[in-house]
Amino acid sequence: MAKQLNPGDPFPEFTVATVSGPTLSIPNHLHGEYAVIIYYRGIW
Repeated sequence: MAKQLNPGDPFPEFTVATVSGPTLSIPNHLHGEYAVIIYYRGIW
C-alpha cells in the first residue's frame, strides 16, 4: 500500500510514460516550489 504524504514530505521519485512518447521523471522534471499532478486513467 502506498504511503500517504504529509505536509513537508518529499515527493517520491517515479517515472511515467507520456502520451507523446518520452518519459517524465517526477519530481526531477518539475520546476518550482509547487506542482499539481493530474493522473487521468481514461475510460473505466
